[in-house]
Amino acid sequence: MNTLEMTEKINAIITTEELAAHWSGHRGLTRKLIEAFPEKEFFEYSIGGMRPAAQLIQEMMDVSTGGVREMAGGVAGDVAGHAVTATSKAEALEIWDKNTAELLENLVKIPVDKFHDRILSFGQYEGTIWGNIFYFLDNEIHHRAQAYVYLRSLGVEPPAFWDRY
Repeated sequence: MNTLEMTEKINAIITTEELAAHWSGHRGLTRKLIEAFPEKEFFEYSIGGMRPAAQLIQEMMDVSTGGVREMAGGVAGDVAGHAVTATSKAEALEIWDKNTAELLENLVKIPVDKFHDRILSFGQYEGTIWGNIFYFLDNEIHHRAQAYVYLRSLGVEPPAFWDRY
């Protein structure tokens, strides 16, 4: 299969812009989740040895944005101040918004004909670009679900999981 045929097949399923719009919905829902947390509990509350929500959110940003940055030709990880740990919920939301903008900006820079290329994400995780992107999105959903459990156990109604827009 040549590059043009592969591009046509990939675009027949979903475009990069549609993927970015879908992910943007997930990022918006995670933002609503952050907003729902009481300030202190966002940084300190945990159940069963799991990390507090602030640490889960930081991981989402480090993995997703760093990984997509790398796929778009940049450097993954905490370089040039990309990964910044928040000290307040307001700061976490501000960082989340900047991080989301960078993620979506870089996602659409990845050429669609490269999605089946094999890469070594973060210098250690081998797989295809599309496989890593799906992992990053799955990671966000997984950690958001943990934070949902935290909110429920605190007696706080979390945002509706389907309300991604």
